[in-house]
Amino acid sequence: AQQAKCSCGEKSALHCTCSKASTENSVSGPRCSCRARPAGQCTCERASTENTKPAGETCACGVRPADACTCDKAVDGSYNPSEHETDFTTRR
Repeated sequence: AQQAKCSCGEKSALHCTCSKASTENSVSGPRCSCRARPAGQCTCERASTENTKPAGETCACGVRPADACTCDKAVDGSYNPSEHETDFTTRR
């Protein structure tokens, strides 16, 4: 499965090292369902569904479906996926 990448496509989302790193490595407001990219800018295998405007009722921010809110107003809105990752590439 393709995982979310930063907008330059070089690194995993939230781990960008290019000139856009200062904006790429932090996400606030509405996010895609993996919460690693802003809503509407998903780059993982769900991009085709994530980057469309939801039909029907939306959450308070109006960007996500009402039952799938991922903005700062969500119950778990402060969840940061990079804080819960285990980097197995540097472990021996």
